[in-house]
Amino acid sequence: MGKNLTGKSLFIVGVLLVFVFGFVGIPHGSLKESILKRIHLGLDLKGGIHLVLQVHVEEAITSATDHDVARLEAELQKAGITGASVGKTDPANPETIVISGVPSTRLSDLRGVLTGTDYSAYDVNTSASGNSRLTMKPSALADLRTRTLNTSIDTIRERIDKLGVTEPTIQKYGLGENEILVELPGISNVSEVEDVIQSTAKLSIHAVVGGPYGTDADALTANNGVIPPDSMLLHGVGSAGMPDQVWLLKRVSEVEGTDFRDAQPSTDQNGRPNIHFNLTTEAGDRFYKYTSTHSKTSATPGSMAIVLDNKVREVAAIDGAIRDSGEITGGFTKQQASDLSLMLRTGAMPASVSYLETRTVGPSLGASSIRQGVIAAVSGMLAVMIFMLVYYREAGINANVALILNLVILLGFMGYAGATLTLPGIAGVILTIGMGVDSNVLIFERIREELRNGKSTAVAVQQGFAHAWTTIFDTHVTTIVSAAILFLFGSGPVQGFAVTLVFGLLANLFTAVYVSRVIFEAELLRKGRGAPLSI
Repeated sequence: MGKNLTGKSLFIVGVLLVFVFGFVGIPHGSLKESILKRIHLGLDLKGGIHLVLQVHVEEAITSATDHDVARLEAELQKAGITGASVGKTDPANPETIVISGVPSTRLSDLRGVLTGTDYSAYDVNTSASGNSRLTMKPSALADLRTRTLNTSIDTIRERIDKLGVTEPTIQKYGLGENEILVELPGISNVSEVEDVIQSTAKLSIHAVVGGPYGTDADALTANNGVIPPDSMLLHGVGSAGMPDQVWLLKRVSEVEGTDFRDAQPSTDQNGRPNIHFNLTTEAGDRFYKYTSTHSKTSATPGSMAIVLDNKVREVAAIDGAIRDSGEITGGFTKQQASDLSLMLRTGAMPASVSYLETRTVGPSLGASSIRQGVIAAVSGMLAVMIFMLVYYREAGINANVALILNLVILLGFMGYAGATLTLPGIAGVILTIGMGVDSNVLIFERIREELRNGKSTAVAVQQGFAHAWTTIFDTHVTTIVSAAILFLFGSGPVQGFAVTLVFGLLANLFTAVYVSRVIFEAELLRKGRGAPLSI
């Protein structure tokens, strides 16, 4: 009995030391500094920026079908099908492409083009007149929306990481559709973060069809009141840098953000900030074909517009063919050139984003939350410990020791997992204290019941733990399952509560059942197995 008890005690001390190291680590500076290096504070405790972003996934659908329209036109020409019209006739349904004007003698050739794997994402319906309607399948639409949202999250996370933000929260926001939650603890410069994130909108280069015009009405008048379906009007810079001019651009981009392999801030020959970029091989070949066809020396000279955030930032003549490298100029400041090159290096957003909510939490408010949360936790713990001492006498010491060990193990869990402590997380700690006391009450009452039934002290302790174990296990498992659901479907603060609660419950299973029993066994060994138990 003595040897067995010594081994159990050493095991408990070892576990305790392991978890103390988990939240303290190797001490550097004060104890508080060492703990804060291991357990990170959330936005509501440390202060920082809270953003909710809306991703305009329909833009990704429009872009995908625009490129399919261009590809279909090229493939129909390659197949020798002339006179056909390919476009999207309903702006409210960008997922639908209509092909009309195909001669009846060439319908079999059209079917041959459409049966290729490139268009397997579409349902194809052909009418009696020969017109074909391609509608993106619901599964393909859902997959595109999901990929757009996930790519947006990954891109924002990569860019935020390059700004040096520690422990950011960037994830789907469960309270809305196609929304992203961004929480940046310890950051106070809202404008810098907003500039970086807002500029993650899609960057693209388009062929200029006409302009500049003074207003949208002027553009319509110049084009006989009709904007071609393969074109679009965008506002932006005009000749000589005049603001708010209107340009008629080809809808399908020649190059877009995903085509950039690298981009670095640079300066032009006049020392003004600009961006030097490199394209992927495939995009470079495509861009070379366009620029060589429309350079100043070609038969059909043209110009191109650089579009960022759905606004024309620069319109430039094509001096010569460009393959896989070039420069973007547009009156950038040095910081703007640096930020834009960072965005292009880290990947482009597949769709633009807009802000639904912007909120800042000051560090003083976070400090107040910590202080009030700690006061609440300590007050609750002291009240519980006093109650256990008064009601269960010496056995209450047992419960209080288990309670303190529970808190140590919980903090160690969080330190090893790199968990972020939030204000709801402190609430989880307080709830864990209550669950720990509840387990001890169940055990102690069962021991009392066994003693009232005339059992000896040793047998009463053994039976009390054995009978209470099933109930304790059931309650903890059901609560852990509930916390897991909160973690899976909740957002940042709710997840913080769930994580703390799960860690606390796992710690409680060890302290309330194992540690508490070892303390009882040590007490019985000291007093003798037949001695009365103070409970």
